Amino acid sequence: MSLHSICVFCGASTGHDPIYREAAETLGQTLARHGIRLVYGGGAVGLMGVVADAAMAAGGEVIGIIPQSLKDAEVGHTGLTRLEVVDGMHARKARMAELSDAFIALPGGLGTLEELFEVWTWGQLGYHGKPLGLLDTNHFYSKLSQFLDHLVNEGFVKAPHRGMLQRSDSPEALLQLLQDWQPSAETRWSKRAPA
Repeated sequence: MSLHSICVFCGASTGHDPIYREAAETLGQTLARHGIRLVYGGGAVGLMGVVADAAMAAGGEVIGIIPQSLKDAEVGHTGLTRLEVVDGMHARKARMAELSDAFIALPGGLGTLEELFEVWTWGQLGYHGKPLGLLDTNHFYSKLSQFLDHLVNEGFVKAPHRGMLQRSDSPEALLQLLQDWQPSAETRWSKRAPA
């Protein structure tokens, strides 16, 4: 799978441990080095600002998508390749998905998880055939991964759907996992073919 544009879900906080900031910087630099456009939520603060700044500083292309209502609250980033202002959160997520070939979640909070799970559900339903990944810095997503395995074991998630989500603590390794992933008939919940 050829990846030209990746949506990164991340928060307006940097967390307590500096390792999360470092991971966001490394991811931004890695995307730029590979010539992969970064699509993200358009903020200038938290890990959003860190990943965007790192990609821009490394010569990458960065597109931010932000609702008008959050533009001031999240301090919309003014140093991007392009900042698009949309009507609301649903429009934001739809536009980010439209512009992206894959999705990566950095460590983050409720908004990051909500974005990840919504786009993952779209993939399960067959609305797209795009890979998803967790950048598992400092084992941030290890307990979530255990819980997702529990959902499979209890019969609430099918194993092929669980397998749609890749995980690595290395941006380079995660990019390779996303490039290698291929949708299959078993990963589609509906009969609609992925876009």
